[in-house]
Amino acid sequence: MAIRPLKAFSKAAERLGNDVNAPPIPESGPTEVTQTARAFNEMQLRIKRLLSDRSAMLAAVSHDLRTPITRLRLRVELLDDTEQQQKMVADIVEMEEMVNSTLAFFRDDAIAEARRPIDLGSLVRTIVNDAMDSGHDIALERCEPCTVDGRPIALKRAFVNLVENAVKYGERARIRLFPDGNDAVLSIEDDGPGIPESRHDDVFEPFVRLEESRSRETGGVGLGLALVRSVVRAHGGSIALANVAGRGLRIVVRLPQVSGIA
Repeated sequence: MAIRPLKAFSKAAERLGNDVNAPPIPESGPTEVTQTARAFNEMQLRIKRLLSDRSAMLAAVSHDLRTPITRLRLRVELLDDTEQQQKMVADIVEMEEMVNSTLAFFRDDAIAEARRPIDLGSLVRTIVNDAMDSGHDIALERCEPCTVDGRPIALKRAFVNLVENAVKYGERARIRLFPDGNDAVLSIEDDGPGIPESRHDDVFEPFVRLEESRSRETGGVGLGLALVRSVVRAHGGSIALANVAGRGLRIVVRLPQVSGIA
């Protein structure tokens, strides 16, 4: 009886670490337990407000930047120096891409999608079939039953991003899904040039691009993997990179499993 409230607080803290929108814990029991539960719920509410305010502020700034960028584009069109004009237009286009990507990043972050049990095998097969239909060189080498609790649209968007990166930068993708203890493991390998091990953590930072391994001609401003990591962490999982012997990159996503599909 003495340690039961501690177990409840431990589980609540774990839920909060995975989902800031987790339901509050009951404020009942002895006075000390009730006060602690109330303090915990108030802390969770403040964290939610802080994250919401931060996202809203940055999204607003990104949105407001569109107006001066548009004015710059119009003024550049009046320049007589063609060479300088082309360089400035290229910079403006890059700025527009960054603003649009930032708005998309925070729009995805703001979606309040309900969590539910998800059959990852079915989700991965759908993504692979869609990629094959688009003409990509992709192989599903292993696909075992795995079930996680999460947001299906967010997870699909994250996995699609990883698969598209593999076929875009690595020519082809080899995908495996299998259980490992209490985790579901998704492994995606490509045949690209890989990424220096010292830069593996850098690629998950917003707006970071590795010129030595990712061509600017392919587009993108470096928010894709930041969004993927955000989604994976929100589901209590992890994501890691590893260079494949010889040539290629392997991305491994681990997500905690649940016992079955409701």
